[in-house]
Amino acid sequence: MTDVYQKYDLKKVINASGKMTILGVSQLAQPVIDAQKFGDEHFFEMSELINKTGHHLAKLLGAEDAIVVNSASSGIAEAVAGLIGRGSMYHVYHPYDSRFENREIILPKGQNIDYGTPEEVMINVGGGKVVEAGYANMCRPEHIEMMITDKTVAVMYVKSHHAVQKSMLTVQDALEVAHKHDLPLILDAAAEEDMQKYIRMGVDIIIFSGAKALAGPSSGLVFGKRQYIDWVRLQSLGLGRAMKIGKENIMGLTKAIEEYLQNGPENGESMKQRLVPFLAGLNEVPYVEAKQIQDGAGRDIYRASVVIKPESPKNAKVVTAELKSGNPAIYTREYRSNEGIIEFDIRAVDTNEMQAIVERLHEILDE
Repeated sequence: MTDVYQKYDLKKVINASGKMTILGVSQLAQPVIDAQKFGDEHFFEMSELINKTGHHLAKLLGAEDAIVVNSASSGIAEAVAGLIGRGSMYHVYHPYDSRFENREIILPKGQNIDYGTPEEVMINVGGGKVVEAGYANMCRPEHIEMMITDKTVAVMYVKSHHAVQKSMLTVQDALEVAHKHDLPLILDAAAEEDMQKYIRMGVDIIIFSGAKALAGPSSGLVFGKRQYIDWVRLQSLGLGRAMKIGKENIMGLTKAIEEYLQNGPENGESMKQRLVPFLAGLNEVPYVEAKQIQDGAGRDIYRASVVIKPESPKNAKVVTAELKSGNPAIYTREYRSNEGIIEFDIRAVDTNEMQAIVERLHEILDE
């Protein structure tokens, strides 16, 4: 097979950033690729495929219902549209009609994040109006409650490392406030790892990315209470048409979830063990101080955190830029580079790539 990197003049990539859309998110296991191939090579009645794979996944997860969509982002938009229209076919065809006045989605201010696009963009695509609760550095249950009006259709919670973590109400807190006022809770859990935790909690609409922790193809899963999933399913006749998913990705995600529920992701203990020699190598690089850290949102994910010392001739922003400029391009987690900190996510990094990272850092920082 022709080398794709050479054919299109592309750089190879070492992904020490994590399950990131800008890098293609995940590497797929062979059973998932085989399921996609089957989808590629066969025809289906698409409505039946969507409905029956959704019912199958819901049964595996212990949810009332589920639907495969083309991304977590589309799941947000279609869930919001479904809650505004509440099963109205008129709404499906006229999702932004002014006669549908109840459009408010309450979201903690510290969770109105940009994950590649702002949360509010996808809420707006669904026809919703974002009402922010609390403040940039805190949100308590009463902050959610005081924003509820007769125009509110849902409370939304974003469970993500991108969101503010300190002084933030929990998912359970948000759920209790929503249900107290007979409102559903939409949970954007795109990159979370426990698929069944929030079902047991009673969350109404749960949205996962298929391509992140689940290591599936480009896709998403919306699951939870049957009535709400029915309303989401209707959106395929309206705004969801621009977000349709292909048969091959439906088959691929379904298999990826089956594999995930059986085998799970790499656990934290495994990551800690693989980090030991990597950290030792990093600490031999001039101006570098490396240690193990846990994911900021509390997931069972462990990374290498590198401090570029103040006396270094190159700061963290320069180092990350030079790492990306090479071939292979080395992508890291740069969120704290302004503080002199670079993080390396090793979930998709093997031993040889770890060594390549260390060698490249020597090239950048050795005097």
